[in-house]
Amino acid sequence: MYTTDGILQIDNNLIENAIRPVALGRKNYLFAGSHERAQDAAMLYSLFATCRLHNINPEHWLTHVFEKSTAPKSKTLYQLLPQNYDANFKQQ
Repeated sequence: MYTTDGILQIDNNLIENAIRPVALGRKNYLFAGSHERAQDAAMLYSLFATCRLHNINPEHWLTHVFEKSTAPKSKTLYQLLPQNYDANFKQQ
């Protein structure tokens, strides 16, 4: 398709760069110690990727989560997710 339409990109470097941490992590999960620890690592990768997607500093977000999650209420846990961080942080 890209040979007939000059607007389309020939390569997919943006996608390859976006999934590189996942591919590297896949090898590291083998040495996480257990299946549960590998799942924990994968979850952190996912949360940090969501931070990057929303232009949020993962370190600031994680600090905020640790400060606010001392006594979380199950109804408000969703507010600590990266995609909700910016709006909630501005309200405080």
